[in-house]
Amino acid sequence: MASQSELCTPPPAERPAAERLRFTPEMFHRLGELGLLDDTTRYELIEGDIYAMPPEGPEHATVRTRLMYQMLTLPTGDWHLRVEAPLRLGASELVPNLAVVPGRVEDYAAQHPTTALLVIEIAATAPQRDRELKLGVYAQAGAPECWLVNLREQCVEVYREPAGDAYKSVRCYTPDEAIAPLFAPEWAVPMGESLKVHP
Repeated sequence: MASQSELCTPPPAERPAAERLRFTPEMFHRLGELGLLDDTTRYELIEGDIYAMPPEGPEHATVRTRLMYQMLTLPTGDWHLRVEAPLRLGASELVPNLAVVPGRVEDYAAQHPTTALLVIEIAATAPQRDRELKLGVYAQAGAPECWLVNLREQCVEVYREPAGDAYKSVRCYTPDEAIAPLFAPEWAVPMGESLKVHP
């Protein structure tokens, strides 16, 4: 039989659930202005969370530079190439390795682009990170095409037809193929050169 003290013991009080703080792009930039983010590290804001960008290895840098020069051979149009420059996508601010955005360079002197015609991410060791953290953000922003250059598996994953937070069309291109971007279908990028790391 329970004692009188046990019967009178009140149940433990419930602690209020901790509310997760999600940073806005404005808060993210303010943290940088206040010196609260390490100046030697680059960061991305992904759906309210701040992530440190991994350091760039030599293979990653080599492929990014080669792709940059390939993209610069594109015929001129009402768009331009951005390299390691932010995109303001809703509550996120991502820094893709390469992005083709509409308009002129001067159009974004006051604010980063809010979408892109083509986004290119290069993954030397952990492609799953980009798939899980970034692809959904690009799709939600309406970016019609995203290339994930997968150096580990020696292929380029091409994502098209954004629908909600995903892409309906996914195809892997091998080194012996070429990809024609949607915004310039008359031009093809040979993947053999893009995926080649060593001479």
